[in-house]
Formats: sequence, structure tokens, C-alpha cells
Amino acid sequence: MSAATVVDSDLEVFRAEARQWLAANFPPALKGANMLSFMEGFGSNDPDFLKWKKAMGEKGWGVPTWPKQYGGGGLSKAETRVLNQELNRIGAFNPIGGMGTAMFGPTLLEYGNEEQKRKHMPGIVHGTVRWCQGYSEPGAGSDLASLRTQAVDKGDHFLVNGQKIWTSGAQYADWCFCLVRTDNTRKHEGISFLLIDMKSPGIETRPIKLISGNSPFCETFFTDVKVPKENLMGPLNGGWTVGKRLLQFERDGQGGNQRGASFRGADLRSLDEIAKDYIGTDAKGRVADLDLRARIAGHMMEAAAMRLTVQRMNDDARSNQGPSAVTSIMKNAQVRVNQGRAELLLEILGTQGLGWEGASYTANEIDHTRNWLSGKAQSIYGGSNEIQSNIIAKRILGLLDHQ
Repeated sequence: MSAATVVDSDLEVFRAEARQWLAANFPPALKGANMLSFMEGFGSNDPDFLKWKKAMGEKGWGVPTWPKQYGGGGLSKAETRVLNQELNRIGAFNPIGGMGTAMFGPTLLEYGNEEQKRKHMPGIVHGTVRWCQGYSEPGAGSDLASLRTQAVDKGDHFLVNGQKIWTSGAQYADWCFCLVRTDNTRKHEGISFLLIDMKSPGIETRPIKLISGNSPFCETFFTDVKVPKENLMGPLNGGWTVGKRLLQFERDGQGGNQRGASFRGADLRSLDEIAKDYIGTDAKGRVADLDLRARIAGHMMEAAAMRLTVQRMNDDARSNQGPSAVTSIMKNAQVRVNQGRAELLLEILGTQGLGWEGASYTANEIDHTRNWLSGKAQSIYGGSNEIQSNIIAKRILGLLDHQ
């Protein structure tokens, strides 16, 4: 018997186990829902959702590839693909998400000490603790290393003063992973990575209302906030390295998210199906507008190519070394696909794509308009398209700056 046959046999055994467990634990009432439906304020009081989240957290399958010793599933990438296939087969979704699993958790596994892992991993694995990201500042956006939020050494603690902006979900967060300046004489080498309890005295969050009508981001103010020394992750003044690694995990999630442009309530049908409802069809059942039909087809091919590329990258992964600079390519490509879909959707809707509220527009039409506006930020957050292009040029193509 070949090694490949043994592996396939083992995967089928795991598939049967996963199928049985999902059948026993996934609430049928949640079939066809998605995580976005329950994300406002990080969660829901829906009893079926809470039951499902508890079951997945205890099983470790919310973070299936993470080590069992920290509450993860301990699954291989091949087993994780099987698990995702079985979730999709029954219309189920992973109820444990957010910045804890997508960004901070993987970084904690690499850079955190044992005490920090033991303290923070349970809340991430079970989806009971929400994290936010303290990176950008009013004067430090794309040039993040120019950040000025100060953390002054006071012996047994740091005293933090400063301001962060675009802090996603800060108004709901329990903890913040934050880049702070601990040495004013050096730029990149003067930054440290702190874990800050958002319930600490001196922290104020002010939600920012965006053009889309939502307030997912905040201004966050730190005034004489005491942070224990044990909350320093990684070496003192070594936070830039930790922070860059976290951004790779963030981009990896963005580049691999095939529904990156889809927000709560959005119509997830293919563009050609939606266009037929609004534009009509010709004698052959095709979208009536020839030019629009060609552009829809072009977009659908691009989206399919992106989906297959992500799948191929996952299938070819042979190590657990995590994401690399290639995530910058995938992030830019996914943004292009997401924003292209949103633009085409508004063109398809015509005047119905101008809706903001009122009975003249369906819920989906209003969502499409707001999602189009929200999606403009995708080419900025997680590092702008221009920043990603610089990374691609320097770290992948090996190009050097010329004076």
C-alpha cells in the first residue's frame, strides 16, 4: 500500500469522525448563516449561536491547526481542508473569529512567552475575549514607524500616553495589541509591542462614523495608562519585528478571503444572476447588455482565478512556517476582485444602487450601496496597495531603491 493511499484512508476516517461530530453539535437553525451575522459587538445572545461557539471552542476546531496544548484542534492542513468541506456541506460556519484568531493568536504563538500563551490563548480559542489593534496614529499611517504613543518605563510597569486611530472594534474590545514607542532616539528600533487591558483606567474610545453609515473604527486615547511589565511581548524595542509579522497574518487572511467584499446581509449570488434580474435577458437567456455582459464575464474569470490560486496555495503548503511576503500579492489581488465586484453591482442596479434608506429600496440594494462605500477602505487597511507594491518590489522581486 502506497503512502498516498494510507494518507487518503486516514483522511476519510477523519472525514467520517468530523461528519458525525458536526451532525451532533451544529444547530440546524443556523444552517446557511455566516459569522458576519453575529459579529456586531463580537457576538450574539442567540442561544443556538452560543451553543455552537461553545462546542467548537471546546473541540478546538475554531482554530483547527493550532497546537492542542493551547486549546487548538491540532489538525493537519489536509484535515483542516476536510473539516471545511464538511462545514460547507451542511451549511455550517466557524463561529470563532476576529482579530484574536486571524492576527494576534498566530503572532502570540510565535513571539509570546509561555505565561502569555497560557493567559491569553483560552479566550481566543473559545471566542470569549475580543482583541483590537493599536497601530495607526493621526500622524503615523502608511509611515507607521513614525508613531509617537509613548510607553515610559516606571519600574514595575509602563505608563502609556498617546492616541491611536482606525482602531477596529475598540469600543467592544477586551484587550489591545499595541505598538508603542519606548526609545525616542531610534525609529524602527525604538518600538515595542504591548498587550493592554482595555478596561484599564485612562483609556477612552470614540467611534468614527464612516461614509457607509457604520462605525467599525475608533479613535483611542491613552492617558497615564499603567501597563504591567509582563505585558511586553517580544523584546524591549523589538516590537517592529513582531508588528510586521502580525501584519503578514492579517494580509494572509485578507488575501485568502473569497468573501472579502461581502458584508452582513449582502446578496452573494453570482453577478450574472443578479444582472439578469435588473438588466433582463436576450433571446438566448444571457444578460441583455452586451458590453456589461463581457465585463461581468471578465470579472467572474478573475474571481475564479483568484479562488483557484488561493486553493492551490493551500494545497501546496508543505510546512507550518506561516505566511510570507507573498501575502502582499494576494492582498492586492483580492482587493481588486472585491472592489471590482462592488463597482459592477452598482452599475447593474442602476438607480436602485443609489439607495440609502426607505421603502423604495430592498435590504440587499441598500447593503450593496453601503458595502461599495465600505469596500473602498480595503485598499488602505492592512497596509495600503502602495505599501504592498513596495514589499513586492523589494522582498519578492529583489528590486532596490535608486537615488
